[in-house]
Amino acid sequence: PAMRCSGPFWIFLVPVLLCIIYLINTPAAHWSTRIREKLCPVVKMLFHMDECGHVSKLKKSLQLWTLSSYFCLYLHGFPMCDRPTFQVFFMFSGSDTGIGHALAKHLDSLGFVVFAGVLHKDGPGAAELRRSCSQRLCVLQLDITNSTQVKEAYLTVSEKVQNAGLWGVVNNAGILGFPADGELLPMSTYRHCMEVNFFGAVEVSKTFLPLLRKSQGRLVNMSSMAGGIPLPRYAAYGASKAALSMFSGVMRQELSKWGIKVMAIHPSGFRTGIEGTAEQWDRQEKELMENLPADTRQAYGEEYLLGLRNYLLHLPSHCAPDLSPVLGSVLHALLARRPQGLYTPGKGAYAPLCIFCCFPLWFYDFFISKVLSAGSVPRQLRASGDEAT
Repeated sequence: PAMRCSGPFWIFLVPVLLCIIYLINTPAAHWSTRIREKLCPVVKMLFHMDECGHVSKLKKSLQLWTLSSYFCLYLHGFPMCDRPTFQVFFMFSGSDTGIGHALAKHLDSLGFVVFAGVLHKDGPGAAELRRSCSQRLCVLQLDITNSTQVKEAYLTVSEKVQNAGLWGVVNNAGILGFPADGELLPMSTYRHCMEVNFFGAVEVSKTFLPLLRKSQGRLVNMSSMAGGIPLPRYAAYGASKAALSMFSGVMRQELSKWGIKVMAIHPSGFRTGIEGTAEQWDRQEKELMENLPADTRQAYGEEYLLGLRNYLLHLPSHCAPDLSPVLGSVLHALLARRPQGLYTPGKGAYAPLCIFCCFPLWFYDFFISKVLSAGSVPRQLRASGDEAT
């Protein structure tokens, strides 16, 4: 069922009308005489202007009130849907930790029915959800790379929701891999990132689409800032997230005829635990070293290779601990009447994207090299620099 939404839409048109008034009454504006003649009577009629363009005090007060209302709505986001009187069902993957875990708790506290897919049903994340959430929340064993578990989760959810359908699916599960130069990463890292971050999300989306079609619901894919712009040391992760972002865009176009809205989230750095544990780092680092050709190892040098581990150790300190911006974006994508196709929550998420889209590539590369300075230099490049000096 469609969700009712509150908030007068005409409030958002007021700034546009005020801009038209400004342009009409600005001599320097490059407007043709015919356009000015056609727009002036309409604008004056809407705002009860006299021939000199003055507005009564009452009208000015109403306009100020409207602008204030718009400003408040801008600060708090676009109009959200009213709390429905019927049950609304959401399904998330990757709810063991991080964003998925926090989102499952938050939506459960709002009274929604949440299906929280976890990688380890008996793990600490699943136990915390059972302990802190209501009886409405259902923990699902869901390894999104396991087709059998995806089908079993679908059967469990469809049996629960029946004809009501599923209002929202959030593909949140993902892995970072070992951040390193693309040349150094073994092919297994590329495959694993694609398997989890892209193919797993695609299979979950395809499996649960019949339930979304029933309710004309929402599909939200958790991509990354690295999925929209190239970032050094994230070749495998960024490529998988870029594939997910493109998938989201195509599905947004194709599923619109069914009334299903598809959104992609491109958050900046948040402290979610996606970097993994020390045990996983050791395994990934060992695999990387074992698969390095001898000439590549010689070119980069041991100091540079050891610096990769230090980068991973310091990564959480550069990430924001407060998840509220990204939670707010996901909540808006799920509940807003007119959700955005792309969300960029977090500090520094939007600026690099604008630079990448609007400036020459050489400028973007220079900007990123200064912002994300690698620190250490490969041995062969150091040797070349020493010889040059």
